[in-house]
This record gives sequence, structure tokens and C-alpha cells, in this order.
Amino acid sequence: MQEAEVKVRKRRLERAIKARTDTVFVIASPGDILYVLAPRVVPMAILLLLPLFVGGYHSKVIVHACVVGLLALSWELLASCGLFSLGQSLFFGVGAYMAGAMDKYLHLPIWVTIPVATLGGGALCALLLAPVVRLRGVYFAMVTLMLPILFKQIIEAWGILGGTHGLSGLTAFPNEWLDKYLIIVAFITVLFGLRSLITSDYGLVLKAIADDDRAVMSAGINIYSRKVQALFIAASVASFAGAFITHHYQFAGFSVFALDWAILPLAAAAVGGTGSFAGAALGSMILVPLSEALRAMGGLRMAIYCAILVFAVLALPEGIFRFLERKYQEFETVIEVK
Repeated sequence: MQEAEVKVRKRRLERAIKARTDTVFVIASPGDILYVLAPRVVPMAILLLLPLFVGGYHSKVIVHACVVGLLALSWELLASCGLFSLGQSLFFGVGAYMAGAMDKYLHLPIWVTIPVATLGGGALCALLLAPVVRLRGVYFAMVTLMLPILFKQIIEAWGILGGTHGLSGLTAFPNEWLDKYLIIVAFITVLFGLRSLITSDYGLVLKAIADDDRAVMSAGINIYSRKVQALFIAASVASFAGAFITHHYQFAGFSVFALDWAILPLAAAAVGGTGSFAGAALGSMILVPLSEALRAMGGLRMAIYCAILVFAVLALPEGIFRFLERKYQEFETVIEVK
């Protein structure tokens, strides 16, 4: 007898395991569990294990990528509540100089300077920008762009905080493993922490402010107070990165207010995909190693780097993360029709 023909059909994995909401998952098998967890666990595991296999110059690249990642995450938080910032270099520089000043003049240990600079930098930046949170779009961005230049000119004109020479000879981390894993763990913690924050009731209010602030005001919520709170959180994240880099290089100078610390996080968020903290994180992990890889090109480095950025934005306007997420959810398997 001839065997009956087996009928098969394609099943999209994402539709088989995910309910039609973003928070409820129906797990049917270990394979489905792996499908859900792999995009979250595998990249973090690689990042945590990478310092064990690379060292020297390459470990510096990992550290730099995590620092830029923290700045990109802080930018994404502000963008989530409708604040377009070009002031990541302000937050970064304030945290760097605070940590450097406490180390140089007060001789405080690292475990004091970094936390105090993190919270103190966040509070100072939120206080400085509180009067201008009523500004929208490019006007707020212009203020955040000008303040780092103002701080730099004040330090140079008054000769404070080391003047043009900066603060040098600062305390280094006790060992290189603490140096590397402190920034990596901080990067992962901030990534998942901000993702949880923005999906909470508090975060939903922030996103609603970006969508329709008048409607939020009509509900009796003080949107300006919420924006200042978001500023404090974002500035604290960036100030931590600045305080870390001060002890990492044992120096704090004008370079911490450089425009690179404002533009590179913005580029990372754009390439990775705005509207997603994972996109900002992914963008930083791509752009920083790419920038270092092109260093051997000499004068052509910036031209090639800019061309790659333009191509990435034009080819994938949704961002690399959104593209990978969509493709991952389109995986299909063949199953037998009973």
C-alpha cells in the first residue's frame, strides 16, 4: 500500500509563543523558552565574558563602548519624554570634574567620589536645566549644547579645577578587573533598569508627555516636574560615566566637555534605532568598535565613518535593532498538519 501523503505547513515561532500583548508570554516548550530568552541573555553573556578573552587595547574599546552606551541610554530616556538633548557632554563633564575635584582636593576614595559625583552631577544638571524644560524641540537642544561650552570657558578664564591643564594624577581603580567589570555591569544594569522604568506606570506618563503633553496636563499631572525628574535620572547615568572615565584615565580636563560625547551617543541611538533602549545600546556597541577599526585609515577615517553612518540611516531608517527584531520574529518552522 502506498503511504498517505504527509501534509505540512509553516508556523511562525513568534506567533506560536507570544500572546497579542507585549507582556504576556505563553510558554509551550523549552525551545520556546530559549526563543524568548536568547536575544536577552546571549548578548549580555557575550559582553560579560568578552573581557576574559581580550585584553590591552581591545579591553579599552569595550570600556569606551560601554561609556558611550550609558550616554546613549541617558539620551534615549530624555527623548522618551520629549526632551531632545545635545547635552550629554554637559552631564558627562560635570560628573567627571566632580569626581576629579573630590579626589584631587578632598582625597576621598573612589567608592565615595563615584557615587557622590553620580548623584551630585545629576542634581546639579537637573537644577541648571529646570528653568528651560518648558522649551520645546531645538530650543531646549540649543541650551544643552551651549552649557558645556560655557563651563569650559569659565574653567579656562578663572583657572579653577586645574584650568587649561586639567586635574591629573588622580586615583586609579585598585585593579583592571574592577575597572572593566564596573562599567560593564553598570551598563547592563542601566539598560534593563531604564527599560523597566519606561514600561512602568511612571514611564508611561513620561511617554505620554512626549506624545501629548496638553492631555497629560489636563489630567492634573505636573509635566514640568516629571521632566525635571527624568533629567535627574538621565544626568545621573551620564555623570556616572564621567566619574568612571575620570578614574579610568586618572585625568579630568576640557576633553570631557568635547562635542564627541554629545554627538556619538546621538548617532548610536539613531543607528541602533530610536524609541528603544536596546537600540541605543546596540548602536554604541557597533559604532565605537567601528570607529576604532577605521583608525588605521588615517585621514580617510572620518570620511568613511560618516559614509557608513549615512548609509546605515538611509538603508535602515527604523534602526538596526528594529530590523533584527523584526527578522527574528519572522523565523518559521515546518510542522505536520494532523
